[in-house]
Amino acid sequence: MSTDMNMEEIQEYAGNMLGHMVGAATVICSDLAHKLGFYGHLAGSGGMSAGDLSQAAGTNERLTRELLDQQASAGVLTYDAEVDTYALSDAGAMVMAEQHSPAWLAGGLGAVRAMYVGLDQVEAAFRGDGGVPWGDHHPCLFDGTLEFFRPCYEHHLVQEFIPALEGGEERIKSGAVVADVGCGAGLSTLTMAAAFPESTFVGIDFHGPSIEMAKAAAEEQGLSNVRFEVESATSYQGSYDLVCFFDCMHDMGDPVGIATHAKSQLGENGSVMLIEPFAFDSRQENHAGLGGAFYGFSSFFCTPCSLSQEVGRGMGAQAGEPGMRAVFDEAGYGNFQRISETPTNIVYEAFA
Repeated sequence: MSTDMNMEEIQEYAGNMLGHMVGAATVICSDLAHKLGFYGHLAGSGGMSAGDLSQAAGTNERLTRELLDQQASAGVLTYDAEVDTYALSDAGAMVMAEQHSPAWLAGGLGAVRAMYVGLDQVEAAFRGDGGVPWGDHHPCLFDGTLEFFRPCYEHHLVQEFIPALEGGEERIKSGAVVADVGCGAGLSTLTMAAAFPESTFVGIDFHGPSIEMAKAAAEEQGLSNVRFEVESATSYQGSYDLVCFFDCMHDMGDPVGIATHAKSQLGENGSVMLIEPFAFDSRQENHAGLGGAFYGFSSFFCTPCSLSQEVGRGMGAQAGEPGMRAVFDEAGYGNFQRISETPTNIVYEAFA
């Protein structure tokens, strides 16, 4: 180590790291507050004391105050010392309390918790063959992933992404048959099925527990035009007007083989629709913005999942348009195009 050290530079670096530590602690504390129902009680209340909140939530008052002080110190809540109350702003309620808000984030915190829970097995993967099957992670990952994607699917899928398809929503509005491959707990499938009751939707995933969650949700919503099947991405059969891969293609071991199989299951004039995490064309560009989150999730979940499967292409969550285009070129598609995007996602359509 050099003896001629720039202490100002060291302190700046350490301050940056300490900021990340505060953020990490805040994520876990916020996930706990969400699980305890604190945000729901605080939303619209105008402020509550620790005692009142603990009584409403059925929690220990001393621990409740400690957690509330953490949330206040991190700016998640505001504290009024004169009346000794903690408040969640209206804007904060849209992010932390309102599940169907376009800004909803609290439910997705469970996916971050899964990173902490699964640290040892991911460390072992780094020291071994790199593979961790999706189903080997803690169940909080499956719930957290569902909620993380909820704003996108509830507020963009039907309203923006499907109309951007060639032929627009008319293609699947009446009598279409749509496969949602890698559907997970089925939120995307159910969202489309509810919007287009005259068409048929099939949710497909290799993870049995997620399919059970999807079936339960379909029954609860009373949707009769949707079904869910435990299948791999290369074993399902049918003739589909649209085959969807939503935030999952980069997780798959053999995306070229999977895209090739999808092509064989398309009906006349059918196409493949992909939703992928937003990414620029180079790793350097992706180091800014949300890259820290996407590369983090990819290090723990996406890439290990791919490496645990046959071929193990290991695309990662930041493969971007060049990576996805290469997959569909190799699979023999004649047309691949970006059709829509948000700050967090890119949407593609591919024709055979």
